Amino acid sequence: MLNAESRTRDHAWIAAHIPHAGRMCLLDQVLAWDADGVLCSAASHRLPDHPLRQFGRLGAACGVEYAAQAMAVHGALLAGADAGRITRPGMLVGVRGVTLHAARLDDVAEPLLVRAQRLGASDDMLLYGFSVSAGDRLLLDGRASVLLARAPDLSTAPHR
Repeated sequence: MLNAESRTRDHAWIAAHIPHAGRMCLLDQVLAWDADGVLCSAASHRLPDHPLRQFGRLGAACGVEYAAQAMAVHGALLAGADAGRITRPGMLVGVRGVTLHAARLDDVAEPLLVRAQRLGASDDMLLYGFSVSAGDRLLLDGRASVLLARAPDLSTAPHR
């Protein structure tokens, strides 16, 4: 079960610890996290100039990007990014079982609650379950695979 963390991780912290930059950093705050998952909030879905908006709307499938960013936040938290440790970058390589329970996100008045729950891990791959909701309404859910970059081999690095 996710527990509230005593130290707030706000938008500035998130932007400093995930690769999504500028307006593409969509999450506002980490509400809770533990070794197995993270819960974040976002209000950017209501912005009229949202970077993922097309044809005057933000489709519900864009919630997958919110979930991917929550996974990146979870990786940074687990790696101990606050202590200056480097997070292994990851790339979303697949989504499965995605169910859209809404047509769009931009007409949702409440903040989004973005949950990413780690279901499995190996040296190079992570599997997450995710959901995006608002209030008590589930907007989308599914699973995602994340391929981690190879860890640098420090034994072959040139000595200085």
